[in-house]
Amino acid sequence: MSRSRQPPLVTGISPNEGIPWTKVTIRGENLGTGPADLIGLTICGHNCLLTAEWMSASKIVCRVGQAKNDKGDIIVTTKSGGRGTSTVSFKLLRPEKIGILDQSAVWVDEMNYYDMRTDRNKGIPPLSLRPANPLGIEIEKGKFPQKDLETLFPGMSADFTSENFSAAWYLIENHSSASFEQLKMAITHLKRQANKKSEGSLAYVKGGLSTFFEAQDALSAIHQKLEADGTEKVEGSMTQKLENVLNRASNTADALFQEVLGRKDKADSTRNALNVLQRFKFLFNLPLNIERNIQKGDYDVVINDYEKAKSLFGKTEVQVFKKYYAEVETRIEALRELLLEKLLETPSTLHDQKRYIRHLSDLHAPGDPAWQCIGAQHRWILQLMHGCREGCVRDLKGPPGLHGTSLDLDAELRASAPSHLGQTASLKRGSSFQPGRDDAWRCKTPHRVAFVEKLTKLVLSQLPNFWKLWISYVNGSLFSETAEKSGHIERSKNVRQRQNDFKKMIQEVMQCLVKLVRGALLPLGAAEGGGRQHGGWEGKAELPGQWLAHVIQTLRLTYDSLAALEIPSDLLQTIQDLVLDLRVRCVVVTLQHTAEDIKRLAEKEDWVVDSEGLTSLPCRFERCVLLSLQSLRGVLECKPGEASVFQHPKTQEEVCQLSINIMQGFLYCLEQLSTKPDADVDTAHLSVDVSSPDLFGSIHEDFGLTSVSMASLKDLDQRLFESYIELKADPIVGSLEPGIYAGYFDWRDCLPPTGVRNYLKEALVNIIAVHAEVFTVSKDLVPRVLSRVVEAVSEELSRLMQCVSSFSRNGALQARLEICTLRDTVAAHLTLESRSSFKQALEALPQLSGGADRKLLEELLSRVKSGMHLQLACFQAAPPPAVKT
Repeated sequence: MSRSRQPPLVTGISPNEGIPWTKVTIRGENLGTGPADLIGLTICGHNCLLTAEWMSASKIVCRVGQAKNDKGDIIVTTKSGGRGTSTVSFKLLRPEKIGILDQSAVWVDEMNYYDMRTDRNKGIPPLSLRPANPLGIEIEKGKFPQKDLETLFPGMSADFTSENFSAAWYLIENHSSASFEQLKMAITHLKRQANKKSEGSLAYVKGGLSTFFEAQDALSAIHQKLEADGTEKVEGSMTQKLENVLNRASNTADALFQEVLGRKDKADSTRNALNVLQRFKFLFNLPLNIERNIQKGDYDVVINDYEKAKSLFGKTEVQVFKKYYAEVETRIEALRELLLEKLLETPSTLHDQKRYIRHLSDLHAPGDPAWQCIGAQHRWILQLMHGCREGCVRDLKGPPGLHGTSLDLDAELRASAPSHLGQTASLKRGSSFQPGRDDAWRCKTPHRVAFVEKLTKLVLSQLPNFWKLWISYVNGSLFSETAEKSGHIERSKNVRQRQNDFKKMIQEVMQCLVKLVRGALLPLGAAEGGGRQHGGWEGKAELPGQWLAHVIQTLRLTYDSLAALEIPSDLLQTIQDLVLDLRVRCVVVTLQHTAEDIKRLAEKEDWVVDSEGLTSLPCRFERCVLLSLQSLRGVLECKPGEASVFQHPKTQEEVCQLSINIMQGFLYCLEQLSTKPDADVDTAHLSVDVSSPDLFGSIHEDFGLTSVSMASLKDLDQRLFESYIELKADPIVGSLEPGIYAGYFDWRDCLPPTGVRNYLKEALVNIIAVHAEVFTVSKDLVPRVLSRVVEAVSEELSRLMQCVSSFSRNGALQARLEICTLRDTVAAHLTLESRSSFKQALEALPQLSGGADRKLLEELLSRVKSGMHLQLACFQAAPPPAVKT
């Protein structure tokens, strides 16, 4: 069964010792809501519920019964609170034997009284307590052994005046042979006896009414007789004479015993004074007891004694009592001031605050101590927050560097990285790559980050108790039972008036938290006003994105913890706004640092080509971008109640521009590497990396670059490609003319052809070298490169043929053989321009004179191809075209 109230707590009992049937007053808390709520009361293990009289929720009066234990607790049980506890105990004293005529303040058990004459105990069963036959039917005993009955009814008794009375035992022992009709008669007899008992003294008056009338008549007759006798005699009436005799006797006695009576009166006065002191020693000793209990911190005892004194002597007219009660009020007022001072002291636990507020409420302190405590806590929290900032700023002005708190963010990044990214070949190739940025941030916590952690920890340690204190103030659990009943209406009015004030307090704490964090982490332009007041971090470099992400996570956890207290969301909105600003700032800073890191990648290029023909540069770029995106994953994710980072168009434009800057930084890196002197770098590897066909498609689809970035990348690719073609094609083209006319060769006077000359073989070998170089890096890039090289060679060969004025028969056949050999060899890489150049070169030659020349040309072509078939195998990607003359 659920309990709606706190369990009862007994904090005092007066007197705290006595004999059985002593009347005691029990004081405490939550002692029930009414007589019906009180369902149990035990003192020293004895049930005293029958004699209990419920006075209030803090006071119960009862009599102590016969108990087995000499000392024990006072346990109160209520329906609303259940079984309670006790902080005090009662000591049961053994009663002295009292004679029949001795006075006693408690009821004397007549079952065992002390006989002065025989000095021995006698048992007298008075009829009112032990009737001989309560059922009114015949008693039959002795049929069942007593031991068997005790075994059958353990712990019970056949004595109907005992607490453990067993009706079954009594019937078996005294009326075992009674019939059912006799038992019905016994029930009727019991009902009749109960009705007589309920009628009380009125029944006795009704029954003896004639006796009262007879006594009245007798007294009237005596009075009339005395009056008659007095009128017949001169001396006066008998009553008057008797009065005179008595007065003379009294005067004579007074004269004889004047001195004795004076001493007796003085002794009586002294005895009365001592009795007064003894009787009211509680009040006379109370001022001193209050001081002692205050020094020991027993405020509950002081309050209980004060309530008792106030109820007894609060309205007294006796001057002595008024004087001592005024002393009590003076000390209670000092206690109120002491408790209020302790209540407003900071720091203080919520338990102590509730305890002091309850004591002040019990003492009826003026004003609203609970609200004063809430205001003091609010000022204390703000003071702590500003003190935290001032302390961190002072530490920052000391030796420069980083704070000493270790934090490993790499583990978090690795845990949040997508699994498929780690399986890509590019990340495998770049597994040994480390970010270009300084990694010192992974080892030490910056001052500003440590300040935010300390500030949020401070708020989370203070604000929950502050909020719980307000909730207790609202629902009234701060106050005691009596104060709760008496001040409920007034407190409800105070709560309605204080709600707006408390809301402003919470808002002030939240705004202070947000402003302090803004002043530490955001630029003055981004911080909302008061930057000077909440700053002090001027001149420090901006935090990296990783630390901003860590701060965002800290603030999110802070928001969740405060929201778990059921603080209204509108009071926490300023934290959400701060988190949004920090998320935007984190994205911007991370992208800025990423662009800077990418610009520095050129310094780390080692030009070592892996098995796939790539250097570490593309892997470094991809790794840098992926790490940046991984670090922003948690920042970009929207938690419940948060807005998107990109909800503002300005943020979208800024992020888009920073993404363009990242790509342009990579282009700058490529261009910087491509323009290095040949002595510093082998540019043969550079052109292949940049001009790979995979580069454009993946960037365009996955990253969605703008037309500006794509145009810049393509422009760089084209310039690098042209540089590479010029680097490779110019030597081949430049060697053609010297090779053709080597040894003073003359087209008009030459020997019959026997094969191609060495210049052509050298050109083919150089083209094969270019093919091998490109094929090693990228097979798909071979057609693009070789087609341009072939175009340059064919164009130069056509120019040289057109410059010849005339050919001999042998010269024409030699030139046709060499042109056809070159054309057929590179047929797989011919373009429209190269085909046109070869055609123009052949058209510049004289036509073959007959079939013998064609046959010789074919034989020579076949001989050249068979002789160089190993060298020319790389050009056989497609079937060679038929020989055209």
